[in-house]
Amino acid sequence: MAELPGSAIDAQALDEAVRFTSELIRIDTTNRGGGDCTERPAAEYVAERLAEAGLKPVLLERAPGRTNVVARIEGTDPGEDALLVHGHLDVVPAEPADWSVHPFSGEVRDGVVWGRGAIDMKNMDAMILAVVRAWARSAKRNERCRPRRDIVLAFTADEEDSAAYGSGFLADSHRELFEGCTEGISESGAFTVHASGLRLYPIGAGERGTGWLKLTAHGRAGHGSKVNRANAVSRLAAAVARIGEHEWPVRLTPTVRAALAELAELHGIEADLSAAGPGDLAREVDALIAGLGPAGKLVEPTVRNSANPTMLDAGYKVNVIPGSATAFVDGRILPGGEEEFRATLDRLTGPDVDWEFHHREVPLQAPVDSPAYRAMRDAVELFDPGSKAVPYCIAGGTDAKQFSRLGITGYGFSPLKLPEGFDYGALFHGVDERVPVEALHFGVRVLDHFLKNSGTSH
Repeated sequence: MAELPGSAIDAQALDEAVRFTSELIRIDTTNRGGGDCTERPAAEYVAERLAEAGLKPVLLERAPGRTNVVARIEGTDPGEDALLVHGHLDVVPAEPADWSVHPFSGEVRDGVVWGRGAIDMKNMDAMILAVVRAWARSAKRNERCRPRRDIVLAFTADEEDSAAYGSGFLADSHRELFEGCTEGISESGAFTVHASGLRLYPIGAGERGTGWLKLTAHGRAGHGSKVNRANAVSRLAAAVARIGEHEWPVRLTPTVRAALAELAELHGIEADLSAAGPGDLAREVDALIAGLGPAGKLVEPTVRNSANPTMLDAGYKVNVIPGSATAFVDGRILPGGEEEFRATLDRLTGPDVDWEFHHREVPLQAPVDSPAYRAMRDAVELFDPGSKAVPYCIAGGTDAKQFSRLGITGYGFSPLKLPEGFDYGALFHGVDERVPVEALHFGVRVLDHFLKNSGTSH
């Protein structure tokens, strides 16, 4: 593909995006939670690549080995607000026996890079490095290579747990490094979705809030052979079952309404959800999502709050009824949905089970009529003519939550052009995580164009 006039992207940038993805995957930064992770080797790798490009990265730790990297690139227009570009360095665990290749091999085979982090999100880290280094080479040729806005680069620790050692630490203790940043981009957006003959690129313009819960049931300890009507395990199991089976009501946020409206129009479906009464809204939304086919999966997880039981812990011997039992639930909360969430959990847990937030982060919304959103949309559609960028709400959470404490509006934008049949969503935290080489090449081109041309007056 020929580069656009003014593009800094060369063959070396494309090759580096692939090589850096592979090499970062080989650095095992598995985050097992509870502080069990070491990102420092990856952070040092990133810092070295940035220093080679003439930047001055700083390494920051809340605890030994939990390392973050931050660097700033000066823009050409001092009147523009700064843009944060961030990616995390940690990954979730992977069991090698389940994989076709070793998850930390970074193997490049048949035009695909394999390994844990290939999608979430060492690919984006690598693309950022490749773009920045291409700009440095372009500057040596006296070509325009600087962005309009100041760009702050942040490579973070601990995103796959609580972010306490990563973006939370940076936002709370090093806010001066993000001075002037009003918007940010990161993972989970601008990837190809093939749907009904369309090529869609959903751009993240919101996130559900995180509400990880700890449930504790209390009862009467006793011998396992005797009747016990105050069995903590039974009480907990009943509450967990009620939570798992609960049907949450539909709640449409502005971002999700915009997504449904645009997707319906692209599919030739007439949809006026504003006219639906409270009793009809769920039925009409579910019918619309079903009519959208594969595109419906983009919005299906984000039209409701959710709560999924994930962990159970009780007892120490089969013939002993314990006096307490605990469970953990992954709750996700839409903007404006916390009151409903709390009231529902109070009712579902009942009088014999207490619940509390084990970890909590805010839901987010971002405007879909901002100059930054338009610049992202235009960049994707420029490099994939005939495609359509659409807004969507991210079902889970990213470091954008923590950076929102600094007044930074977050978008999901890590562009990848994916072939039909490539199940992007299933590879997040899944087996055989991988990314096509051509997808990385596309992402580098799109990021280069967007980052150099984005501005608040775009």
